[in-house]
Amino acid sequence: MAEQGKFKKELNTTDLTFVALGAIFGSGWLFGASFVAQYAGPAGIISWVIGGITVFFLGLVYCELGAALPKAGGIIRFPVFSHGELVGYLLASLTVIAFSSLIAIEVVAARQYAAAWLPWLTADPSGSPTLAGWIAQLLLTILFFIINYNGVKSFAIANNIISLFKFVVPALVMIVLMFYFQPENLTAHGFAPFGSHGVQMAVTAGGVIFAYLGLTPVVSVASEVKNPQRTIPIALLLSIVLSTIIYIVLQLVFLGSIPPDMLSEGWGSIAAKFSLPYHDIALLLGLGWLGILVVADAVISPAGTGNIYMVATPRVIYAWSRSGTFFNRFSAVDRKSGIPRPALWLTLGLSIFWTMPFPPGRNSSTWFPAHCASVTPLPPLPAAHCA
Repeated sequence: MAEQGKFKKELNTTDLTFVALGAIFGSGWLFGASFVAQYAGPAGIISWVIGGITVFFLGLVYCELGAALPKAGGIIRFPVFSHGELVGYLLASLTVIAFSSLIAIEVVAARQYAAAWLPWLTADPSGSPTLAGWIAQLLLTILFFIINYNGVKSFAIANNIISLFKFVVPALVMIVLMFYFQPENLTAHGFAPFGSHGVQMAVTAGGVIFAYLGLTPVVSVASEVKNPQRTIPIALLLSIVLSTIIYIVLQLVFLGSIPPDMLSEGWGSIAAKFSLPYHDIALLLGLGWLGILVVADAVISPAGTGNIYMVATPRVIYAWSRSGTFFNRFSAVDRKSGIPRPALWLTLGLSIFWTMPFPPGRNSSTWFPAHCASVTPLPPLPAAHCA
């Protein structure tokens, strides 16, 4: 029988809100605005509202279940309670793959964006890593592991610090670009040039829903939350409302700060003109310092999200083990730290595995796993902006 210590209730409302916001507010804001504008034009603002309302109702479900059953790895425990072990096994296996690969994806994203300053981390335009780049990814993954190894409170402190920086940069972007706002951009080609269909496409294909994903880590750490009946609902709903407001304002300042000559062909091709929208606009407006901060956030935001999933994944593995359909060893909780350390070690191994330099497939033109191709590499900063 695996050793059964107890999870320590050390997360307060602030900690849990930053977990939710940090998981939701990753790298999506950095590139989502241009794709939303391409699909919906200025009406993309409505797309963010629809996304926020949709996720709000999902959050209500998590509020009810998380408060009533504050169990570690709740996303796995709830299906086991309602539908039995088979459903729990299937969902757990998929969730562990998804969560652990998310750690790898965010680490890869951080490395690719860091290549704007350190080009030797990336081998070619496809974003494949050099040996030094892969070692950098490995070290960052190990750093997440170390932060989470000694207790959930050390994770919370690190996450709070990272999250503060993650929100300072978007706040500066919103404030500064407001001074360059051109209202005529919102009506130059009509407010909704692609109609309701474009608004709906922005929600799905434009990445709006993707940008809102991130509620599950909150219920994954429910066993370590102080007063979960109060803290979980507040953290979940507050994070959804705040992220919706931020996304809407960011979309608005993006639409209004685009130089009018870039809209001569309309909104349909606007995404092709930006690799990292707020960074590119900052450079176009001569705000090199803001562009540098956006690139820094492009490195830190994915890293922060990866760290959050490093804390969530072991709880999912723990819940899988507790359901009786996975190795009993992974239900062990360290008595001193209150951490499911065997599950944390497995998480480390899986997250490293997803970044291994496997040989390319027959139809592959890259050296790196296919899931990393979804991250768009950032072109190097001009030397003048790196001084």
